[in-house]
Amino acid sequence: MIDHGPRYVSKLTRNTYALILAGGRGSRLHELTDWRAKPALFFGGKFRIIDFPLSNCINSGVRRIGVVTQYKAHSLIKHLVRGWGHFKKELGEGVEILPASQRHSDSWYMGTADAVFQNIDIIRGEIPEYVMILSGDHIYRQDYGDMLAFHAEHDADMTVSCMAVPLAEAAGNFGVMSVDRNQRILAFQEKPKHPDPVPEDPNLCLASMGNYVFKTEFLFEQLRKDAKNAGSDHDFGKNIIPSIIADHKVVAYRFVDPTEDQAAYWRDVGNLDSYWLANMELAAPSPPLNLYDPRWPIWTFQEQLPPAKFVFDDDDRRGAAIDSLVSSGCIISGSMVRKSVLFSNVRIHSYSTIEEAVVLPDVVIERHCKLRKVIIDRGCTVPEGIVIGYDREADLARGFRVTPKGVTLVTRAMLGQSVGGI
Repeated sequence: MIDHGPRYVSKLTRNTYALILAGGRGSRLHELTDWRAKPALFFGGKFRIIDFPLSNCINSGVRRIGVVTQYKAHSLIKHLVRGWGHFKKELGEGVEILPASQRHSDSWYMGTADAVFQNIDIIRGEIPEYVMILSGDHIYRQDYGDMLAFHAEHDADMTVSCMAVPLAEAAGNFGVMSVDRNQRILAFQEKPKHPDPVPEDPNLCLASMGNYVFKTEFLFEQLRKDAKNAGSDHDFGKNIIPSIIADHKVVAYRFVDPTEDQAAYWRDVGNLDSYWLANMELAAPSPPLNLYDPRWPIWTFQEQLPPAKFVFDDDDRRGAAIDSLVSSGCIISGSMVRKSVLFSNVRIHSYSTIEEAVVLPDVVIERHCKLRKVIIDRGCTVPEGIVIGYDREADLARGFRVTPKGVTLVTRAMLGQSVGGI
């Protein structure tokens, strides 16, 4: 058994280059990603989704990182430059932005594997022993050092990070794998309608988190082979993994969170309902994701803003927030906020009631508004006296989007306001 002490893990992390795939649109988020890539979407009151895999890398000791961008990447690149551009290359660390630039073909990135293939020369220049491929659009905390140690201990060609999830949740949503008792992957299906359960529980299956570790030269070999295959979708889940499991050692690393007394936290906030719910979970008295753990901080870019402010204390005009996250720069003036997440610089004027709301930065809510179970996009001015989230048909008639679970999305375009700022 290999010693998993700090010196062993630190050697592994130093010899690893992480590539975060952050070029996806996130089309199931509809208008929220009309002007920004999914990894650039705001989350948790002050963060963006990309901050979570980046923070996992830094906290794990993996400090050579490339971020692959493509779809409407301006806000993502701006955030990376402002919040993640302080690392020193001369110390062997740094976050590089790798936009689709047709380095090896005349096409933009055509799939996850192609996105890595088109940056082979950049990865090779880092001379890593291992390459870690990470999804840029999930919310979770994970020590990648543990996964690298597992990969090295099993002398694997590829390791797939996975979680046990209910069959109904996985069906049609995740790549699912079957493993033997040594965690070697025997079969891999991309988003099957009827996933195979794990042997120990017929109600659970092993779902891929979209995070992989490769021996570097093995990865390059498989990418070159895939690039020559005209019939390939150039995707890790659809093509690379199924093509190598029979003849190479591909193992499953089961993700657990040793810092929590509950199941490991991982959320795919890929649609409006899951995005709203994941934000709402943070407002609970005991949230499943602990953002307050000093042992595992989530790093981000922060503007220099004044503290949140609550004003007026009259019986009919009291500024208050209960079971809510309220970020810097917010002013709640004579209104009640319950079970909500307010991002920076939100201004709520008097006599309004805000419940179960996700309110993105720079929103102004005028007087006498009633909002419930809503997502308000950045920069909206919610007009005085409007009621949203109480009558589905009325919300649809106004042009708002209402999800199957009753979450109402409001954007500037829906309110007839100019679109600008991301």
